[in-house]
Amino acid sequence: MHPLGGVAIAYIAGSIPFAYLAGRAKGIDLRKHGSGNLGATNALRVLGSRIGALVYAGDTLKGMLPPLLLPFAVRTPNPELWAIVFGVAAIVGHVRPVFLMGQGGGKGVATAGGVFFGLAWLPALMSLGVFALVVAATRYVSAGSLAAAVTLPLSLLIVRGPDPLFAIAIVVSTFVIWMHRGNMSRIAKGTEPKIGSSAAGSGAA
Repeated sequence: MHPLGGVAIAYIAGSIPFAYLAGRAKGIDLRKHGSGNLGATNALRVLGSRIGALVYAGDTLKGMLPPLLLPFAVRTPNPELWAIVFGVAAIVGHVRPVFLMGQGGGKGVATAGGVFFGLAWLPALMSLGVFALVVAATRYVSAGSLAAAVTLPLSLLIVRGPDPLFAIAIVVSTFVIWMHRGNMSRIAKGTEPKIGSSAAGSGAA
């Protein structure tokens, strides 16, 4: 298979809108409830913890599997670099899903986490640990996502050095932070909903 075929497959896999499908199964369009975001956090807030966990798992796997599996199916002398490209394509699919006409995706946190778990599990695990600690301390999922975004490239630099994956991590982390600019404003104002809050707010993924 040509590498561009792998990019298309990765994008389509990333486009699977698990949060949207989970909501529709319950007769709910998540784009009209909670934060309106098609991510695991909004699914958890609106549909409950069990469905939220399933959405998170689906969003993570659709980021993890393309860079893990597709390099074995493409004809290229640089499978490691193409694995990174496949991961980026999956993230783009999550944020701009083709099945929803490129609109209304998530913020990419869970899918990006899956990509980096597939490519560099130890730095990704370090980032996940920071996410969990910050969420436990603040009860803000968005704060945990922001902390994880900052931690990921630093962890990659420590573990692997300044390689191409580190450069991509900087780009992805910057994008995640930009996607959470509204959350940062609400945190500063004290209006960002916490875990367990019934208020509608912005999801992290």
